[in-house]
Amino acid sequence: MSDRVVLGPDSNQALGIGQFAIDFMNGTLGPGPSEKVLERTRMFHTDAVLCGVSALALGTNAPKVLREEALRYRAEDPSHAAMVFGHNQGVMPEKAIVANSSAVREWDSNGTNFGFRPELGHTAGEFGHNDFYPVAIAACQQRALDGATALKAMVLLDEIRGRLAEVFSLKSYKIDHVLHGGIASAATYGALLGATAEQIESAIGMVVAHATPWRAIRAGKQLSDSKGASAAITTEFAILSMIRSMNGFRGPRDIFRNPEAIFRFFEPTTEGAERWKEAGNSPVELVLSHSGDDFAVMGMHFKLGLYEHQSAGALQGAIDLLAAHPHLLSDGKGGEIKKITITAYEPAFGIIGNPMKKDPKTRQSADHSMAYIVSTLIRKALELHAEQGSLPSGGGANDAIWKALMLSPYDYEVSDKAIFEPVARDLMQKIDFRHGGAEYDAKYPDGIPTSIIIEDSAGKSYDSGLVMYPAGHARNTTADLGDILDYKFALLGGLGLADEEKSTEVIERLNRLGDLDAFDLASLYDFEIADRSDYQD
Repeated sequence: MSDRVVLGPDSNQALGIGQFAIDFMNGTLGPGPSEKVLERTRMFHTDAVLCGVSALALGTNAPKVLREEALRYRAEDPSHAAMVFGHNQGVMPEKAIVANSSAVREWDSNGTNFGFRPELGHTAGEFGHNDFYPVAIAACQQRALDGATALKAMVLLDEIRGRLAEVFSLKSYKIDHVLHGGIASAATYGALLGATAEQIESAIGMVVAHATPWRAIRAGKQLSDSKGASAAITTEFAILSMIRSMNGFRGPRDIFRNPEAIFRFFEPTTEGAERWKEAGNSPVELVLSHSGDDFAVMGMHFKLGLYEHQSAGALQGAIDLLAAHPHLLSDGKGGEIKKITITAYEPAFGIIGNPMKKDPKTRQSADHSMAYIVSTLIRKALELHAEQGSLPSGGGANDAIWKALMLSPYDYEVSDKAIFEPVARDLMQKIDFRHGGAEYDAKYPDGIPTSIIIEDSAGKSYDSGLVMYPAGHARNTTADLGDILDYKFALLGGLGLADEEKSTEVIERLNRLGDLDAFDLASLYDFEIADRSDYQD
């Protein structure tokens, strides 16, 4: 028996997604995801929550505004109640979801998918992030379901959005990647709430027809709150669409074959129809896993700190070079480094390589600047070398250096100690960021093809060689991922919660997600968030 469900281009794929979601959650398709898949999903959820809690603790704007808004929408009926991070008051589910998803995404430090499944020729390469787990938690809190159900629902949500990312590139048409997550959120929430396949199809139709988000939110020199809250806002609409559909509202049907929806509009199909005729196939084939190890989440990438995922190859290359050539750190102000040349692929070059981003003035722009990200890592290496006389060495040195230099929220603070720190600013001006052309482009999204060359004050150059699978990448086999993530969890937990003891307690609770009963799941996010109001965002 196959572990996959195939939704062909000649089928009603929105209806098919709805039926798949219901059958997956009911366990009628097969034994379900393996323990390996569940474990990786649990790690992504813990990562996401700690990103969100620390963002709230440091008073970042969008999460704060949306959380305060959510707390004004009290759920009088317990069957409609979900919880925001750090509170025990039940609120309307769509408000808990928009608040929690916004917090999760704010640092841009949680997981990333690459839309790459070469064995099926599904290599559209769309981005996406693990921003949508609050959907599963909120629905399970509403229905008094347990942690194992919530964890399985997270696998489902990542499977739908991850497989959509493999077959349809939204960014190619200037549409924001969160639309795939909105579709998956509607389907997952509906399946958990007992919706029919037709009701889920209706909600998906509304999301695509009414709420397609454009990448305008990500354009400009200095980015706004809309960039970080994009997933949250789209998902809020998806949940409302699902609720309306269950209440009898009917949205557009068969949206993937609708000739005036984004799929056929941007990728016209001619099988049996002209572009503007009703008949015609969807431009994509969806292959969804329901059992075993081969789930989309297994190809998703962990960020080992705060940085745009497109910079991970450059960070790994810089760590490799600094470890191998410590004399580059001998001058604490970076004087031993004369020039840094970074070569990468599109879309990295276009997204985080704009020359204007050598002068970021906000955190949202700094964390999308290759020059700033790499310069800040090197600045931290210079400080560590000056303090300790060397970087970690010997067995496990790579993991130790990643931990020692991990980029935290304070490395993006809008102050003279972070974004305007003079050593980092000086290093940024030494960076030449280049597009590697077809040779590099062809290797993405299989990996993150990047190379970095550092020239010292004597004119000698040191080349990292091509970095494809940096630490955190799903195909990396050299780093101790669990060890580095434990450090990241402790770092963010320490920022988000009152003290080390409380942080350890919450992390342990999150790590037991699959074993929690319905009562414990209801209070999963019931903890006190610290006040780090000195942070300058």
